[in-house]
Amino acid sequence: MNLRKVLYTALLSAGCLTASAQAVEYVDGFNHHWYVQAQGGGQYTLGEVKFKDLIRPNVQVAGGYQFTPVWGLRLAVNGWQSKGGSKLTSGKYKWKWNYVSPTLDATMDLTNLIGGYKKRLVSVGVLAGLGANIGWDNDEAADVSAAMHGLPYGSDVGYLSYLWDDTKVRFTGRAGAYIDFRVSKRVDIGLEFNANVLDDHYNSKDADNLDWYFNGLAGIKVRLGKVTKKVAKEAPCQTIVEKVIERPVEKVVEKVVYKEPEAKPAAREALRRDIFFVIRGSEVAGAEMTKINEIVDYMKKYPESKVTVTAYADKGTGNAKLNKMYSERRAKIVHDLLVQKGISESRISTTAKGDTEQPYAENDKNRVSICIAE
Repeated sequence: MNLRKVLYTALLSAGCLTASAQAVEYVDGFNHHWYVQAQGGGQYTLGEVKFKDLIRPNVQVAGGYQFTPVWGLRLAVNGWQSKGGSKLTSGKYKWKWNYVSPTLDATMDLTNLIGGYKKRLVSVGVLAGLGANIGWDNDEAADVSAAMHGLPYGSDVGYLSYLWDDTKVRFTGRAGAYIDFRVSKRVDIGLEFNANVLDDHYNSKDADNLDWYFNGLAGIKVRLGKVTKKVAKEAPCQTIVEKVIERPVEKVVEKVVYKEPEAKPAAREALRRDIFFVIRGSEVAGAEMTKINEIVDYMKKYPESKVTVTAYADKGTGNAKLNKMYSERRAKIVHDLLVQKGISESRISTTAKGDTEQPYAENDKNRVSICIAE
């Protein structure tokens, strides 16, 4: 009867292990990456004449890096023309000038922040940045100012008291929002609206308030490099399988314990220690050296034991050739440290996997040498 239970338990355990292995699947996860962006549209510079009279063309190019599904950083260069205008007692005046404005913008993907990283057709986000505005060719404003100075005293003389010439560089702040429509794994078509603020001298008018211009842009974003990576996803049935196999095993163990007149000595347990490294590194840090010492103590306690060192590199960094080299170095440094501490080379075996296998779902943990002593 007991033999039948043992056989039943063994068969059930084997079947459950197979089911658990089949339950593991891999999905596309986020991978940090670079991107480039090109946009075109129009600008409205705040003024006192009709909205349509202050619209000018606008373009923007940018390069950025997406650190996480939510946060990114980009360097954007925006420019073309701004236009000023006023409706005064002596008439309506308009003038335009050229500018270019580089800014460093932080971006935040609100869709991923709220709903987590997924492949979506539409993503919405916000941005904020700081930079400079470089303006030149303000001759039309100078002509307007000259015309005002020819007017009788008491009209609009002195209105353009902040008139500037040559090239002027000013500090600017930016805030905005964007919406991207996914075309493919690498390409988005998107819309962006941003508001930019400068000091009161930008449009040459003395208005006793900050100057603003607003850009509406449409364009394309292209992601570069490896934008996704495979991550393991456990099927929900795995926990249930483990619970099913626990109880029969416990019952069998109880029978053996009570029927065995003498306790058998406990089998020696294998020792596993994972030695982690920094990116592109092969030196064992102080905190990881404790694990090396634990392996040495174990092997001295059990002189017949041997240790297997299997080294890896993370797939999210470098290429296959470099990663193979990093893993070889990580295997060798562990081997050399064990030998230095008195472990015979005949008891140590090493293997370097490069990035062909990834023992951890988290990318950075795959910079590791896994040591199993038994």
